Amino acid sequence: MTSIAPHTPALTSRLPKVGTTIFTVMSALATEHGAVNLGQGFPDFHCDPALLDAVTQAMQAGHNQYPPMPGALALRQAMASKMQALYGLACDPATEITVTAGATQAILTAILAVVQPGDEVIVLEPCYDSYVPNIELAGGVAVRVPLTPGSFRPDFDRIAAAITPRTRALLINSPHNPSGMVWSETDMRRLEAMLAPTDVLLISDEVYEHMVFDGQAHQSAARFPGLAARAFIVSSFGKTYHVTGWKIGTVVAPAPLTAEFRKVHQFNVFTVNTPMQHALAAYMADPAPYLELAAFYQRKRDLFREGLATTRFRLLPGEGTYFQCVDISNLAVPERDLPEGDFCQWLTREIGVAAIPLSAFYGDGFDQRVVRFCFAKKDETLREGIKRLASL
Repeated sequence: MTSIAPHTPALTSRLPKVGTTIFTVMSALATEHGAVNLGQGFPDFHCDPALLDAVTQAMQAGHNQYPPMPGALALRQAMASKMQALYGLACDPATEITVTAGATQAILTAILAVVQPGDEVIVLEPCYDSYVPNIELAGGVAVRVPLTPGSFRPDFDRIAAAITPRTRALLINSPHNPSGMVWSETDMRRLEAMLAPTDVLLISDEVYEHMVFDGQAHQSAARFPGLAARAFIVSSFGKTYHVTGWKIGTVVAPAPLTAEFRKVHQFNVFTVNTPMQHALAAYMADPAPYLELAAFYQRKRDLFREGLATTRFRLLPGEGTYFQCVDISNLAVPERDLPEGDFCQWLTREIGVAAIPLSAFYGDGFDQRVVRFCFAKKDETLREGIKRLASL
Protein backbone atom coordinates (compact mmCIF):
# COMPACT_ATOMS: atom_id res chain seq x y z
CA MET A 1 0.00 0.00 0.00
CA THR A 2 1.32 3.42 -0.95
CA SER A 3 1.97 5.65 2.03
CA ILE A 4 0.39 9.10 1.83
CA ALA A 5 2.55 11.78 3.38
CA PRO A 6 0.65 14.09 5.76
CA HIS A 7 0.34 17.58 4.38
CA THR A 8 -1.01 20.67 6.12
CA PRO A 9 -2.04 23.25 3.51
CA ALA A 10 -0.47 26.68 3.79
CA LEU A 11 -2.69 29.59 4.74
CA THR A 12 -2.80 33.23 3.85
CA SER A 13 -3.46 34.88 7.20
CA ARG A 14 -6.52 37.09 7.62
CA LEU A 15 -4.56 38.89 10.36
CA PRO A 16 -0.91 38.76 9.28
CA LYS A 17 0.22 41.45 11.75
CA VAL A 18 -1.35 39.84 14.80
CA GLY A 19 0.67 37.81 17.28
CA THR A 20 0.20 36.92 20.94
CA THR A 21 -1.43 39.78 22.84
CA ILE A 22 0.61 41.87 25.25
CA PHE A 23 -1.73 40.82 28.07
CA THR A 24 -0.94 37.13 27.55
CA VAL A 25 2.79 37.86 27.27
CA MET A 26 2.96 39.93 30.45
CA SER A 27 0.75 37.62 32.50
CA ALA A 28 2.91 34.63 31.52
CA LEU A 29 6.05 36.59 32.46
CA ALA A 30 4.48 37.58 35.79
CA THR A 31 3.75 33.93 36.57
CA GLU A 32 7.26 32.87 35.56
CA HIS A 33 8.90 35.41 37.87
CA GLY A 34 6.41 35.36 40.74
CA ALA A 35 5.55 39.00 40.09
CA VAL A 36 2.57 40.95 41.37
CA ASN A 37 0.38 41.03 38.28
CA LEU A 38 -0.89 44.59 37.91
CA GLY A 39 -0.87 44.20 34.14
CA GLN A 40 -3.88 42.29 32.84
CA GLY A 41 -7.24 43.82 33.76
CA PHE A 42 -9.00 41.31 35.96
CA PRO A 43 -9.82 41.24 39.70
CA ASP A 44 -7.95 38.90 42.02
CA PHE A 45 -10.87 38.88 44.48
CA HIS A 46 -14.18 37.00 44.45
CA CYS A 47 -17.55 38.21 43.29
CA ASP A 48 -20.58 38.46 45.58
CA PRO A 49 -21.48 34.94 46.83
CA ALA A 50 -25.14 35.85 46.27
CA LEU A 51 -24.45 36.00 42.54
CA LEU A 52 -22.97 32.50 42.60
CA ASP A 53 -25.99 31.28 44.57
CA ALA A 54 -28.22 32.78 41.90
CA VAL A 55 -26.41 30.72 39.22
CA THR A 56 -26.94 27.54 41.24
CA GLN A 57 -30.61 28.39 41.71
CA ALA A 58 -31.00 29.03 37.99
CA MET A 59 -29.48 25.66 37.13
CA GLN A 60 -31.60 23.87 39.70
CA ALA A 61 -34.68 25.62 38.31
CA GLY A 62 -33.98 24.02 34.93
CA HIS A 63 -32.44 26.93 33.02
CA ASN A 64 -29.90 24.69 31.30
CA GLN A 65 -30.98 24.59 27.66
CA TYR A 66 -30.70 27.17 24.90
CA PRO A 67 -32.23 30.52 25.74
CA PRO A 68 -33.72 32.68 22.98
CA MET A 69 -31.12 33.81 20.45
CA PRO A 70 -31.21 37.48 21.62
CA GLY A 71 -30.81 36.41 25.24
CA ALA A 72 -33.03 35.50 28.17
CA LEU A 73 -35.98 37.89 28.19
CA ALA A 74 -35.66 38.47 31.94
CA LEU A 75 -32.12 39.78 31.49
CA ARG A 76 -33.06 41.99 28.55
CA GLN A 77 -35.92 43.41 30.61
CA ALA A 78 -33.56 44.09 33.52
CA MET A 79 -31.18 45.90 31.17
CA ALA A 80 -34.04 47.97 29.72
CA SER A 81 -35.01 49.07 33.23
CA LYS A 82 -31.41 50.01 34.00
CA MET A 83 -30.98 52.02 30.78
CA GLN A 84 -34.16 53.93 31.53
CA ALA A 85 -33.29 54.58 35.17
CA LEU A 86 -29.66 55.60 34.67
CA TYR A 87 -29.63 57.22 31.23
CA GLY A 88 -33.24 58.05 30.40
CA LEU A 89 -33.24 55.79 27.34
CA ALA A 90 -36.43 53.88 26.65
CA CYS A 91 -35.50 50.74 24.74
CA ASP A 92 -37.56 47.72 23.78
CA PRO A 93 -36.06 44.51 25.21
CA ALA A 94 -37.65 42.54 22.36
CA THR A 95 -36.05 44.48 19.52
CA GLU A 96 -33.27 46.70 20.91
CA ILE A 97 -31.23 44.67 23.44
CA THR A 98 -29.07 41.62 22.71
CA VAL A 99 -27.09 39.54 25.21
CA THR A 100 -23.58 38.77 23.95
CA ALA A 101 -20.62 36.57 24.82
CA GLY A 102 -18.82 39.50 26.38
CA ALA A 103 -17.99 42.93 25.01
CA THR A 104 -15.30 41.69 22.62
CA GLN A 105 -17.80 39.54 20.74
CA ALA A 106 -20.29 42.40 20.85
CA ILE A 107 -17.89 44.81 19.17
CA LEU A 108 -16.79 42.29 16.54
CA THR A 109 -20.40 41.44 15.77
CA ALA A 110 -21.39 45.10 15.42
CA ILE A 111 -18.50 45.70 13.02
CA LEU A 112 -19.24 42.59 10.95
CA ALA A 113 -22.90 43.62 10.78
CA VAL A 114 -22.35 47.11 9.37
CA VAL A 115 -18.90 47.35 7.77
CA GLN A 116 -18.58 46.46 4.09
CA PRO A 117 -15.21 45.80 2.40
CA GLY A 118 -13.46 49.12 1.90
CA ASP A 119 -15.51 51.01 4.48
CA GLU A 120 -13.54 53.17 6.90
CA VAL A 121 -13.90 52.93 10.67
CA ILE A 122 -12.32 55.59 12.87
CA VAL A 123 -10.59 54.40 16.03
CA LEU A 124 -9.09 56.70 18.65
CA GLU A 125 -5.63 55.68 19.80
CA PRO A 126 -4.51 54.38 22.20
CA CYS A 127 -7.28 51.81 21.80
CA TYR A 128 -8.12 48.33 23.00
CA ASP A 129 -6.28 45.75 20.96
CA SER A 130 -9.31 43.98 19.44
CA TYR A 131 -10.70 47.00 17.59
CA VAL A 132 -8.44 47.11 14.56
CA PRO A 133 -8.34 43.33 13.94
CA ASN A 134 -12.16 43.35 14.11
CA ILE A 135 -12.28 46.00 11.40
CA GLU A 136 -9.78 44.12 9.24
CA LEU A 137 -11.75 40.87 9.55
CA ALA A 138 -14.76 42.73 8.13
CA GLY A 139 -12.66 43.96 5.20
CA GLY A 140 -12.80 47.51 6.52
CA VAL A 141 -10.05 50.08 6.81
CA ALA A 142 -9.08 51.31 10.27
CA VAL A 143 -8.46 55.06 10.35
CA ARG A 144 -6.38 55.84 13.43
CA VAL A 145 -6.87 59.21 15.09
CA PRO A 146 -4.74 59.90 18.18
CA LEU A 147 -6.16 61.14 21.43
CA THR A 148 -4.23 64.09 22.81
CA PRO A 149 -0.96 62.73 24.28
CA GLY A 150 -0.77 63.17 28.05
CA SER A 151 -4.42 64.03 28.67
CA PHE A 152 -5.83 61.46 26.23
CA ARG A 153 -8.78 63.74 25.53
CA PRO A 154 -10.54 63.57 22.14
CA ASP A 155 -9.22 65.93 19.47
CA PHE A 156 -12.42 66.82 17.65
CA ASP A 157 -10.70 68.73 14.89
CA ARG A 158 -8.69 65.64 13.99
CA ILE A 159 -11.73 63.38 14.28
CA ALA A 160 -13.75 65.67 12.00
CA ALA A 161 -10.89 65.78 9.50
CA ALA A 162 -10.81 61.96 9.42
CA ILE A 163 -14.47 61.65 8.37
CA THR A 164 -14.85 60.99 4.66
CA PRO A 165 -17.67 59.72 2.42
CA ARG A 166 -16.28 56.23 3.07
CA THR A 167 -16.55 56.49 6.88
CA ARG A 168 -19.03 53.88 8.11
CA ALA A 169 -18.47 54.05 11.86
CA LEU A 170 -16.61 55.68 14.74
CA LEU A 171 -15.54 53.59 17.73
CA ILE A 172 -15.25 55.34 21.09
CA ASN A 173 -14.50 54.08 24.59
CA SER A 174 -15.39 55.88 27.81
CA PRO A 175 -14.29 55.41 30.51
CA HIS A 176 -11.20 54.78 28.48
CA ASN A 177 -8.91 51.77 28.51
CA PRO A 178 -5.93 52.18 28.82
CA SER A 179 -5.76 55.80 30.02
CA GLY A 180 -8.64 56.08 32.51
CA MET A 181 -9.88 59.24 30.77
CA VAL A 182 -13.63 59.91 30.91
CA TRP A 183 -15.57 61.74 28.20
CA SER A 184 -17.45 64.77 29.54
CA GLU A 185 -20.96 65.92 28.72
CA THR A 186 -19.39 68.68 26.61
CA ASP A 187 -17.39 66.06 24.68
CA MET A 188 -20.49 63.99 23.99
CA ARG A 189 -22.54 66.97 22.86
CA ARG A 190 -19.76 68.02 20.53
CA LEU A 191 -19.65 64.50 19.12
CA GLU A 192 -23.43 64.53 18.71
CA ALA A 193 -23.28 67.80 16.74
CA MET A 194 -20.35 66.61 14.63
CA LEU A 195 -22.07 63.37 13.59
CA ALA A 196 -25.52 64.92 13.09
CA PRO A 197 -25.11 65.77 9.37
CA THR A 198 -23.51 62.38 8.58
CA ASP A 199 -24.56 58.74 8.29
CA VAL A 200 -21.65 57.63 10.46
CA LEU A 201 -22.60 54.95 12.98
CA LEU A 202 -21.27 55.00 16.54
CA ILE A 203 -19.95 51.99 18.43
CA SER A 204 -19.71 53.08 22.06
CA ASP A 205 -17.64 50.76 24.26
CA GLU A 206 -18.91 51.49 27.78
CA VAL A 207 -17.73 48.43 29.69
CA TYR A 208 -16.36 50.56 32.55
CA GLU A 209 -19.56 52.62 32.80
CA HIS A 210 -19.88 52.15 36.58
CA MET A 211 -16.27 53.10 37.34
CA VAL A 212 -16.34 56.90 37.14
CA PHE A 213 -14.81 58.78 40.05
CA ASP A 214 -14.79 62.07 41.97
CA GLY A 215 -18.51 62.69 41.62
CA GLN A 216 -18.59 62.61 37.83
CA ALA A 217 -21.43 60.89 35.98
CA HIS A 218 -20.88 58.44 33.15
CA GLN A 219 -21.90 60.15 29.93
CA SER A 220 -23.36 57.21 28.05
CA ALA A 221 -24.25 57.63 24.41
CA ALA A 222 -27.70 56.61 25.64
CA ARG A 223 -28.11 60.04 27.27
CA PHE A 224 -27.92 61.89 23.94
CA PRO A 225 -30.76 61.27 21.46
CA GLY A 226 -28.64 62.18 18.44
CA LEU A 227 -26.06 59.58 19.45
CA ALA A 228 -28.41 56.88 20.75
CA ALA A 229 -30.23 56.88 17.39
CA ARG A 230 -27.04 55.78 15.57
CA ALA A 231 -25.23 53.82 18.30
CA PHE A 232 -24.39 50.30 19.36
CA ILE A 233 -23.91 50.73 23.13
CA VAL A 234 -21.77 47.95 24.62
CA SER A 235 -21.83 46.93 28.30
CA SER A 236 -20.14 44.17 30.31
CA PHE A 237 -21.47 42.20 33.27
CA GLY A 238 -18.00 40.73 33.71
CA LYS A 239 -16.48 44.13 34.47
CA THR A 240 -19.40 45.28 36.62
CA TYR A 241 -19.78 42.21 38.80
CA HIS A 242 -16.13 41.01 39.05
CA VAL A 243 -16.74 37.95 36.85
CA THR A 244 -14.62 38.63 33.76
CA GLY A 245 -14.41 34.92 33.00
CA TRP A 246 -18.17 34.68 32.47
CA LYS A 247 -17.88 36.66 29.22
CA ILE A 248 -21.40 38.08 29.20
CA GLY A 249 -22.31 41.53 27.93
CA THR A 250 -25.09 43.38 26.14
CA VAL A 251 -25.57 45.60 23.12
CA VAL A 252 -28.30 48.23 23.07
CA ALA A 253 -29.11 49.67 19.65
CA PRO A 254 -32.14 50.98 17.70
CA ALA A 255 -34.30 48.23 16.24
CA PRO A 256 -33.00 48.51 12.63
CA LEU A 257 -29.40 48.27 13.84
CA THR A 258 -30.24 45.46 16.24
CA ALA A 259 -31.87 43.48 13.43
CA GLU A 260 -28.62 43.54 11.44
CA PHE A 261 -26.57 42.86 14.57
CA ARG A 262 -28.61 39.76 15.35
CA LYS A 263 -28.17 38.39 11.83
CA VAL A 264 -24.45 38.08 12.58
CA HIS A 265 -24.85 37.21 16.26
CA GLN A 266 -26.99 34.15 15.53
CA PHE A 267 -24.28 32.68 13.31
CA ASN A 268 -21.18 33.35 15.41
CA VAL A 269 -22.33 32.43 18.94
CA PHE A 270 -26.11 32.08 18.49
CA THR A 271 -26.70 32.54 22.19
CA VAL A 272 -25.03 32.82 25.59
CA ASN A 273 -24.76 30.77 28.81
CA THR A 274 -28.32 30.27 30.06
CA PRO A 275 -28.11 29.87 33.87
CA MET A 276 -25.78 32.84 34.18
CA GLN A 277 -28.20 35.02 32.24
CA HIS A 278 -31.03 34.14 34.61
CA ALA A 279 -28.75 34.64 37.61
CA LEU A 280 -27.75 38.09 36.40
CA ALA A 281 -31.37 39.02 35.79
CA ALA A 282 -32.29 38.08 39.36
CA TYR A 283 -29.22 39.81 40.79
CA MET A 284 -29.98 43.05 38.95
CA ALA A 285 -33.24 43.42 40.89
CA ASP A 286 -31.04 45.19 43.44
CA PRO A 287 -29.17 48.07 41.74
CA ALA A 288 -26.86 48.64 44.72
CA PRO A 289 -23.96 46.50 43.43
CA TYR A 290 -23.49 48.61 40.31
CA LEU A 291 -24.51 51.91 41.90
CA GLU A 292 -21.87 51.39 44.63
CA LEU A 293 -19.13 50.22 42.27
CA ALA A 294 -17.64 53.68 41.69
CA ALA A 295 -17.07 54.18 45.42
CA PHE A 296 -15.62 50.66 45.72
CA TYR A 297 -13.04 51.26 43.00
CA GLN A 298 -12.35 54.87 43.92
CA ARG A 299 -11.17 53.69 47.32
CA LYS A 300 -8.80 51.27 45.61
CA ARG A 301 -7.68 53.95 43.17
CA ASP A 302 -6.94 56.34 46.02
CA LEU A 303 -5.04 53.68 47.98
CA PHE A 304 -2.95 52.88 44.92
CA ARG A 305 -2.33 56.51 43.95
CA GLU A 306 -1.29 57.41 47.50
CA GLY A 307 1.25 54.60 47.40
CA LEU A 308 2.53 55.50 43.94
CA ALA A 309 2.94 59.12 45.05
CA THR A 310 5.82 57.94 47.25
CA THR A 311 7.63 56.49 44.22
CA ARG A 312 9.46 58.13 41.30
CA PHE A 313 6.59 57.51 38.92
CA ARG A 314 4.62 60.56 37.78
CA LEU A 315 0.91 59.95 38.19
CA LEU A 316 -1.41 60.71 35.28
CA PRO A 317 -5.07 61.54 35.92
CA GLY A 318 -7.29 58.58 36.79
CA GLU A 319 -10.89 59.62 36.17
CA GLY A 320 -12.39 56.17 35.61
CA THR A 321 -11.88 52.44 34.90
CA TYR A 322 -9.68 50.32 37.16
CA PHE A 323 -6.45 51.39 35.45
CA GLN A 324 -3.82 53.89 36.51
CA CYS A 325 -1.24 55.22 34.07
CA VAL A 326 2.14 56.59 35.12
CA ASP A 327 4.98 58.40 33.37
CA ILE A 328 8.32 56.64 33.81
CA SER A 329 10.51 59.57 32.70
CA ASN A 330 11.68 60.40 36.24
CA LEU A 331 13.09 56.98 36.98
CA ALA A 332 16.79 56.42 37.34
CA VAL A 333 18.99 55.80 34.33
CA PRO A 334 19.11 53.35 32.55
CA GLU A 335 15.61 52.09 33.32
CA ARG A 336 13.89 55.31 32.25
CA ASP A 337 15.55 55.11 28.85
CA LEU A 338 14.21 51.66 28.03
CA PRO A 339 11.35 51.49 25.51
CA GLU A 340 8.04 51.02 27.32
CA GLY A 341 7.77 47.36 26.36
CA ASP A 342 11.30 46.56 27.48
CA PHE A 343 10.75 48.55 30.67
CA CYS A 344 7.65 46.50 31.55
CA GLN A 345 9.56 43.27 31.01
CA TRP A 346 12.44 44.56 33.15
CA LEU A 347 9.99 45.69 35.83
CA THR A 348 8.42 42.24 35.91
CA ARG A 349 11.73 40.34 36.06
CA GLU A 350 13.76 42.61 38.33
CA ILE A 351 11.21 44.40 40.55
CA GLY A 352 8.49 41.78 40.55
CA VAL A 353 5.57 43.89 39.31
CA ALA A 354 3.86 43.44 35.94
CA ALA A 355 2.54 46.43 33.98
CA ILE A 356 1.43 47.03 30.40
CA PRO A 357 3.19 49.46 28.02
CA LEU A 358 0.88 52.05 26.47
CA SER A 359 2.74 51.63 23.20
CA ALA A 360 0.93 48.28 22.83
CA PHE A 361 -2.30 50.20 22.28
CA TYR A 362 -0.95 52.13 19.27
CA GLY A 363 -0.65 50.78 15.74
CA ASP A 364 2.79 52.32 15.28
CA GLY A 365 4.01 51.51 18.81
CA PHE A 366 4.09 55.20 19.81
CA ASP A 367 6.24 55.44 22.92
CA GLN A 368 5.49 58.32 25.30
CA ARG A 369 7.15 56.89 28.45
CA VAL A 370 3.84 55.75 29.95
CA VAL A 371 2.79 52.38 31.38
CA ARG A 372 -0.51 51.12 32.77
CA PHE A 373 -1.24 49.38 36.07
CA CYS A 374 -4.49 47.65 37.06
CA PHE A 375 -5.78 48.30 40.58
CA ALA A 376 -8.70 45.82 40.49
CA LYS A 377 -6.85 43.85 43.13
CA LYS A 378 -7.06 43.00 46.82
CA ASP A 379 -5.69 45.71 49.08
CA GLU A 380 -2.85 43.41 50.13
CA THR A 381 -1.95 42.84 46.47
CA LEU A 382 -1.82 46.60 45.87
CA ARG A 383 0.26 47.21 49.00
CA GLU A 384 2.74 44.52 47.99
CA GLY A 385 2.97 46.02 44.51
CA ILE A 386 3.57 49.49 45.95
CA LYS A 387 6.21 48.14 48.31
CA ARG A 388 8.13 46.65 45.40
CA LEU A 389 7.71 49.73 43.19
CA ALA A 390 9.03 51.95 45.98
CA SER A 391 12.44 50.35 45.53
CA LEU A 392 12.90 52.11 42.18
